[in-house]
Amino acid sequence: MENDRAARLRGATEKRSRDTLARVNEVLQTMASAGESLTVAQVAAAAHVSRSWIYTQPALLERIAQIVHQDRGSHQRAAAQQRASTASLLRRLELTHQRIAHLTIENDRLREQLARSYGARRSNGD
Repeated sequence: MENDRAARLRGATEKRSRDTLARVNEVLQTMASAGESLTVAQVAAAAHVSRSWIYTQPALLERIAQIVHQDRGSHQRAAAQQRASTASLLRRLELTHQRIAHLTIENDRLREQLARSYGARRSNGD
C-alpha cells in the first residue's frame, strides 16, 4: 500500500511539473509573438511560477535566452532596414516627382486634345 501511494504521489508531481512547464512555454510563446521584452521575472510573473523554479530548468532558460537573442537581432535588423529605407524613400520620392511631371505633361496634352474636340463639334454645329 505504501508503494502505491508513493507511485501516485510521484505521478501527481510529474504531472504538475509537466503542466507548469507547458504553461510557462505557452506564456513564452505569447510574449515572444507579442514582441514583449522578456526576462525571467516577467515570464515567472505571467506564468504564475517562481523565478527560482525557472532557474532550475536549463532547457527553459536556454529558450528564454534564444528568444531574447533573436529579439535583439530583429531590433538590429529593423534599425538597419530603417537606415536603408531612408535611401529607398529618397529614391521613391525622386521617382514620384518624375511621375508627377510626366502626368502633368500628359494631362496638359489631353486637355488640349479635349478642347480641340469640343471646338470642332461647335464649328460643325453639334
